[in-house]
Amino acid sequence: MAKLMCLCFIILTIAVAVSTDECEGDRQAMIKECAKYQKWPANPKLDPSDACCAVWQKANIPCLCAGVTKEKEEIWCMEKVAYVANFCKKPFPHGYKCGSYTFPPLA
Repeated sequence: MAKLMCLCFIILTIAVAVSTDECEGDRQAMIKECAKYQKWPANPKLDPSDACCAVWQKANIPCLCAGVTKEKEEIWCMEKVAYVANFCKKPFPHGYKCGSYTFPPLA
């Protein structure tokens, strides 16, 4: 029984490490390709590049949103994040929470 518990712990640890790495990779790609389109000030809103949209299309958004803190919201303009998500055809559903921000209905 102890061997089974140890095996389960090892599998769980590997799963957590892999998901954390995926999220960190998405976070770094988002910073590299999309930062200039998603930072304050709220205006002007610029159409993102194809490279930024490619990151949006494959990113694990729930994982990224789980890491959004108040400090990060001082860097990232969530209105611009919504704009980029919509432009890249991966919009947030109405009421979706990302950090403390709740996305309004699409305009």
